[in-house]
Amino acid sequence: MTAAIEAREVHLAYRVGGGVFGRAKIVHAVRGVSLSLQRGTTLGLVGESGCGKSSLARVLLGLARPAGGEVLYGGERLGNDRRAIARCTQIVFQDPYSSLNPSRTIEEIIRLPLQVHSIGTAAERQRGVAEIMASVGLARRLAASHPHQLSGGQRQRVAIARALVLRPEVVICDEPTSALDVSVQAQILNLLLELQTQFGLSYLLISHNLAVVHHMASRVAVMYLGRIVEEQDTAALFQSPRHPYTRALLASVLTPEPGRGVPDAALGSAYPNPLALPSGCSFHPRCPLAMAQCATVAPPAVARDGRRVECHLEEA
Repeated sequence: MTAAIEAREVHLAYRVGGGVFGRAKIVHAVRGVSLSLQRGTTLGLVGESGCGKSSLARVLLGLARPAGGEVLYGGERLGNDRRAIARCTQIVFQDPYSSLNPSRTIEEIIRLPLQVHSIGTAAERQRGVAEIMASVGLARRLAASHPHQLSGGQRQRVAIARALVLRPEVVICDEPTSALDVSVQAQILNLLLELQTQFGLSYLLISHNLAVVHHMASRVAVMYLGRIVEEQDTAALFQSPRHPYTRALLASVLTPEPGRGVPDAALGSAYPNPLALPSGCSFHPRCPLAMAQCATVAPPAVARDGRRVECHLEEA
């Protein structure tokens, strides 16, 4: 089956610093990432802040041109055609308030993508807005309201409606519940699952919340310093993580068990400098299982039993 979206050896770098007399430096945000999102499924993407998750999302959305590699949408190469990419791939941002135009009404916000892509007549657009508002659980009476008049959960429903009004196949959810009250988070997650079934959506779920990923995703990719270091089915990854970094991430999760205290991921306090990437395995300076070869030789991606892991320990 053709994947809904597929990245092949994607690279993305940024120039930082410099100026009149300074010398610009290069940050390699995404370094040869390959991943595949199957139709109708959810792929979780996890990792520490600054590991390249959002940069990868920008490439998939056509907002950043990769320095190498390619992205296929339903098996097709769309190149730099941002309109075509937007028709098949949309995003739901982390903060629903800052991502919505405060001067526009809810109806105008949701209708705008249809206008930009010249889809339908005015009456058809109005009908499309009404249908998608009903699908996400927004009362029609809210159409004339502005974002500041809505609750956080309602604003996120508006953001979801705006993303779905074009009927895309892929939706990138970038921390879709982290800015919401805990009481509302479950409602939004369940709504996303319902919409996935209703519209046959494929989700790329970017999140720091491993509980959310465990609940939503059928497969998980773990990112570290611009690389996917492990990818496997969700149940298998949470039960038997293979990469030392994945184990550290899972060990860092707070639990309600009495007496456990604050978890220690044993990664140290210093995050590696992305401007000076370590040689060999990029994780070796923080890895408790590092061997001599880890400092000099980059590990290959070992695919076995439905999982893919970049670690020398997997080569045996």
